[in-house]
Amino acid sequence: MKLFSNLILLFFYINFCLGQGLIQDPGGKLSQRWQIQDDTTKLFKIVPYKPVYFLAANYTSNINSQPISGNPTNSATQSYNYLNTEFKFQLSFKARVAKNLLNNKLGGDLWAGYTQSSRWQLYSSDISRPFRETNYEPEVIFVVPIKYSFFGLKSVYTGIGINHQSNGKANPLSRSWNRVVLQIGWESPSWSFVLSPWWRLQEKIAEDNNPNIENYVGRAEFLSAYVKGRHNVSLLVRHSLRGGNNNKGSAKVDYAVRVFDFLEMHAQFFYGYGESLIDYNHKQTTFGIGVSLLQWK
Repeated sequence: MKLFSNLILLFFYINFCLGQGLIQDPGGKLSQRWQIQDDTTKLFKIVPYKPVYFLAANYTSNINSQPISGNPTNSATQSYNYLNTEFKFQLSFKARVAKNLLNNKLGGDLWAGYTQSSRWQLYSSDISRPFRETNYEPEVIFVVPIKYSFFGLKSVYTGIGINHQSNGKANPLSRSWNRVVLQIGWESPSWSFVLSPWWRLQEKIAEDNNPNIENYVGRAEFLSAYVKGRHNVSLLVRHSLRGGNNNKGSAKVDYAVRVFDFLEMHAQFFYGYGESLIDYNHKQTTFGIGVSLLQWK
């Protein structure tokens, strides 16, 4: 259980850093999260990016016990004895590595981000509690402030970046892809919205771990987050932007309520394809409960 104890230590370390200001919580606006109006944050200082949470029980209606792929090399030949309930957690941060790359008036900041999400078969003692899937997602994003308003919403930024995501496994369980991602963000006092279409950087057919992943995970996502008092609700929708048999995607809802300083009770619901990379073409419904330290703002 050494790994479990390390996770607990990490949990309290992040909470300590938040309390001491070593990791800044930039507040409830999207513009603050990307430091659009605040130029005081020093370069390479770690700040929040995506949510940080620990779901002690994450249940799936359909565990992927024998992952398959459109590439036969990446299809498992045996079934794994996984339980339907596992421990899921996500860590994420970013840092500004350069600012005002266009000029002092137009701005233009370069950010580096990293997100890691894991699905741990903590309760499967008969198979030595393996990590079923961990996704590693480094990326770089160039962000430019944009100012206009429509329907009561204020534009915040437009960004473009290169995103790599992989699970670090060998064949047949290896999964990875690279994307160019566009981001457009808007906000109001309580709401934030981010639209992110992307273009996959194609690989050689023989080396593609997950052919046609875009028809399952999607070609774009739309994030909506609402903050009111102690409550935070977000909806993340992805879609293939195709019809017929390729009309696929997913929806994820997160709800968090602050109970003590930076500690929040957290519930998550997911439906569709691509809950993780190994599940890119696997449809399921999941529900998890736990705690979180950071949410979308």
